[in-house]
Amino acid sequence: MGISIGLVGLGGFGSSFADLFMRHPLVDRIALCDREPERIAKFAEKDSWKGKFNPRDRYSSLDEICGSDIEALVIITQPWLHAPQCVQAMKAGKHVYSAVPMMRVPDGDEILDWCDRIISTCRETGMRYMLGETTYYRPNAMFCRRKAREKAFGDFVYAEGEYFHDVDARCSLRKVCENRESSRSGKEWAEDAKLIYRNKGIKDGPMHYPTHSTSGPVCVMNAHAVKVSAYGYANRNNDPFFEDSAFSNEAAFFKMSNGSTVRICEFRECPGRFGKEDETFRVVGTKGTFNEGTWYSNGRSNPQNGRPASVENFTDEQMRDVLPAEVRMEFKKIQDEEAGADRLSDDFVPTGHGGSHPYLVHEFVDAVAKRRKPAINAWEAVRYMAMGVMAHKSALKDGETLEVPDWGDAP
Repeated sequence: MGISIGLVGLGGFGSSFADLFMRHPLVDRIALCDREPERIAKFAEKDSWKGKFNPRDRYSSLDEICGSDIEALVIITQPWLHAPQCVQAMKAGKHVYSAVPMMRVPDGDEILDWCDRIISTCRETGMRYMLGETTYYRPNAMFCRRKAREKAFGDFVYAEGEYFHDVDARCSLRKVCENRESSRSGKEWAEDAKLIYRNKGIKDGPMHYPTHSTSGPVCVMNAHAVKVSAYGYANRNNDPFFEDSAFSNEAAFFKMSNGSTVRICEFRECPGRFGKEDETFRVVGTKGTFNEGTWYSNGRSNPQNGRPASVENFTDEQMRDVLPAEVRMEFKKIQDEEAGADRLSDDFVPTGHGGSHPYLVHEFVDAVAKRRKPAINAWEAVRYMAMGVMAHKSALKDGETLEVPDWGDAP
């Protein structure tokens, strides 16, 4: 017996997940929700959807779909709507998947308050919450978690996480903001933000969207931040994109609960990157170290048996976990449909943010269907967010060391 899922938000990003959720073998019924009906029509009229989509399962508002008998909602709306919509859905008895970040507003205290409300709502309702953080299912993260379970790192010493995304990079942040603010909810938000935040003098920063950089070290080490000291770089050429931001680039140094230290960078004014990738992390242990596809190991189990480090290089395919065969087969149908009959591949190739999208879909659907805790549950997710919020607060105080709140481990 499969589950029913409703997709809330079918814009550019939401649309990229729609076929994956529809095709998953544990999904029997799918609903569509968007304020703009033409976005629903794009999928409702596809022949491949006829087996799981019924025209009665069209909704034009979150209120409407929350009143339905759909079991779980996938919320990929505007980032300032994520947390309140997830809370509303859980209170309506729906399990929820939230696009990243958990919440995005200029006020860090407000973000922390929503983190607290999501945790309390999970406790009160018993509903499952999952954050769709793509880094968690990038090949390097899957590989490093396996190594961590094997104790191959030894004791964790140090880690780095970074997201170098220049405002005018190939995926232009200016265009992203323009597209968001051109939607109905975006136009409403622009006015609200002006009245609520600008008039209060509250300044934003890139650390308020930290999950691509913080999630890697946290999920591999299974540790949370305890303290942070951070600094920021403020834009100096009067770029209007940074008008409401205290900083365009922020760098933070954390003390972690396992005794390690972590450096996190969130940069939006930077032409390039340090290594092979602009969104990545590195982990250093006493026995093993990982850096961008390369594993270093000294094989040391005691002070007497050490040796020079061995070096192994891995491809993305070698580092990924393996999806269940029946899931790969269904997802391959999407790939084949998009490629055309003359360009069929032998096997399914994961795509989307380092190939993470299929894994995110499978994890949420499988967790709901089997009534288990999702990997990126609310307690995991708030740890990613709290690191960024407190780093921004520290940067505003010229590097003052601040404690990072924690809500404990998932029950």
